[in-house]
Amino acid sequence: MQKWIPKRHAVRKGFNGKFPRRHLALAASTLIALGLSLLLLPGENAEAKRTAIPLNLELSPTRSANNPTTPAAAVTTIEETEKPWAEVQVKSGDSLSTIFSRANLTPQDLHELLTTAPKAKALNKIRPGQTLSFQMDDSGKLAAMSYQVDKLNSLVFERGVTGFGTTELAETPEIRQRVASATITSSLYKAAQDAGVNQSIIMELANIFGGVLDFVYDVRKDDYFIVIYEELYLNGERLGSGQILAAQYFNQGRSFEAYRYINTKGEVDYFSESGESMRKAFLRAPLDFTRISSGFNPQRLHPVFKTVRPHRGIDYAAPRGTPVYAAGDGRVAQAGYSKANGNYVFIKHGEAYMTKYLHLHKRAVSTGERVRQRQTIGWVGSTGYATGPHLHYEFLVNGVHRNPATIVSKLPPPTKVNSGEMVTFKNQISGMQLQLKTYAAQRNYNNIDAG
Repeated sequence: MQKWIPKRHAVRKGFNGKFPRRHLALAASTLIALGLSLLLLPGENAEAKRTAIPLNLELSPTRSANNPTTPAAAVTTIEETEKPWAEVQVKSGDSLSTIFSRANLTPQDLHELLTTAPKAKALNKIRPGQTLSFQMDDSGKLAAMSYQVDKLNSLVFERGVTGFGTTELAETPEIRQRVASATITSSLYKAAQDAGVNQSIIMELANIFGGVLDFVYDVRKDDYFIVIYEELYLNGERLGSGQILAAQYFNQGRSFEAYRYINTKGEVDYFSESGESMRKAFLRAPLDFTRISSGFNPQRLHPVFKTVRPHRGIDYAAPRGTPVYAAGDGRVAQAGYSKANGNYVFIKHGEAYMTKYLHLHKRAVSTGERVRQRQTIGWVGSTGYATGPHLHYEFLVNGVHRNPATIVSKLPPPTKVNSGEMVTFKNQISGMQLQLKTYAAQRNYNNIDAG
């Protein structure tokens, strides 16, 4: 006889037992319900898939990402399209008015730009060949304008609520060092030009050594120079020259060296190897001239009146329009015109010294104006009692005329690098000294003691 087992024990019996039909039915229905719920609930990627479906919605301009009624997907897929820019090339004879007219802009646009935008005066310097770019708004009014001042700098004017604002954009050029040298055969300018050195570096080289060398009196055939300077490049294109870093000039058995140095105050100057400034109190000559047509001579025969009259200065022959520089820092004591002197400028340098510049074609300074050494104060001419274009230059010490060709070397010595900065100065120029020495050896230049 088979023993009776309670039904509740049959469930606990496990795998070897048989479930009743109603239990099986209940389990099956539970599984079906669970499957349906999984199908209806979104999975991990369901939302992402849904937002990826393109929405054929047309948004009004007032909708934004902060508007809860705007679908997020629609906001993320719309990008603002920048208005196009129109370019106008500046032609010879163009004015801003004609350029704006060609760009289909009104005089009102131009007036608003010029009267409200900072630095808008820079537009007065536009040159033929430059390009101005314009951007208009939906109504056709000027929204923005771009002006490329040069290859490194641009100005962008943009319309705001109260007028135009200005943004300055500047490219940073690549700076490369270049070393050049040449032997003098006729003049410094010709030798440097033949060596591929551009005019700005040649003029700066003459300026640096202008306090110790007179490039008409002192320069001799077979002199030579070495100059280390910067060249500026942008995207592989050479833009021009930067600063002279160091230079050496060999003259009649003497060697003069100059090194660029920035002191602790941020002031830039050129100094000799010993720290003495190359910038003397006065230039040896106040212009780049062709020749001396008449020297300092108390017994000179006057070329116009044919009588013996003292010539209390030096006449420098030079083409009309050659710039005339202030020989030293000072204040313009007089600037005017007289029958004898023509256009003239007198400069007072402290209490003891005065320089005079006569027969100028035009003056560039006025009485009372402060001037810096090598600042242009006028241009060579032949006004007054003059037989041809030249500069008559006088140098007075305590009211007494002195020979400009010799007085400079007798004046007080130039300034020096501050004693507290000498270690910094020496460390800064050591690399340049080595470069000059190495380059001189490669060119078989004579080993001359520094002057």
